[in-house]
Amino acid sequence: MSENDFALSQPSERLSASGYLKQNTGQREDALSQFILKSYRRRKWVSRTLILGLGLAAIIVLTPLFSVFGYVLVQGLPALNLEFFTQLPKPVGEVGGGMANSLLGTLLLIVIASSIGVPWGILTGLYLSEYSPSKRAGFIRYCTDVLASIPSIIIGLFIYAIVVIPMKRFSALAGGIALGLLMIPTVARSTEELLKMVPQHLREAGLALGIPRWKVTLFIILRGSVGAIATGVILAVARVSGETAPLLFTALNSRLWPTGVDQPISSLPVQIYTYAVAPYDDWHQKAWAGALVLVLLVFLVNLITRILLAPAQRRGH
Repeated sequence: MSENDFALSQPSERLSASGYLKQNTGQREDALSQFILKSYRRRKWVSRTLILGLGLAAIIVLTPLFSVFGYVLVQGLPALNLEFFTQLPKPVGEVGGGMANSLLGTLLLIVIASSIGVPWGILTGLYLSEYSPSKRAGFIRYCTDVLASIPSIIIGLFIYAIVVIPMKRFSALAGGIALGLLMIPTVARSTEELLKMVPQHLREAGLALGIPRWKVTLFIILRGSVGAIATGVILAVARVSGETAPLLFTALNSRLWPTGVDQPISSLPVQIYTYAVAPYDDWHQKAWAGALVLVLLVFLVNLITRILLAPAQRRGH
């Protein structure tokens, strides 16, 4: 090959090499684009599948709740009227009457239970939050958890043995004490967890100013968490408002208006149970109406809890 031929062949070879590099780079870019596109499509399908699964799980969780509420609403709503909220139960065999004494008795029992369980539970939670590293606090926390796991009927039998038998009568006081004991674990544990959320520097600031620790605890830590602690109290009230088993051994039941804390008293859960096992259609309808009122009461209590908890949640965020 001559020099001229070699000189003429160089530009074409350079062009072919440049074209090869461009072609190779383009192929790599296309392959990378295809990989990114496939990865994006795969992630999108995985995301949609997980969202669908979570939605189905939520529906499965909500289905029993709305099924129970819908069934109780359908069965109990026709029996709700003014007479139900204002009159006493009728004697056996007579149609009509209401559950006014049961509603009033339930409120009285909740008041007695709250006067026992709320102060005791808050003070226990206060001690557990402020002295949590100690062995004594660990033992108290363990006992509180054990108390929370004891069946309510066992609590009723215990109060029957130490209150009803010495008094030689069933009473609202015995029923309130039983419900108060059931409230203590819920109030104590919720109070403890809420007080632990208070920033440590608030405690340190109060102590640095020379304030005694008990004043820092009561007037700074506890006072600043009253709204949040109230939500735990309301949850405890919601729990005991539907208890039946302990009241069968303590407050028993009554067809009359409440006359004193040392006398048997009617309550909505026990009255519902009494009417439900009776062989009378009218009592069955009254039982469904009482169940509807009880469910609405629990819903209302939980709604109030959410409303009270909302400002604390916003502050936390």
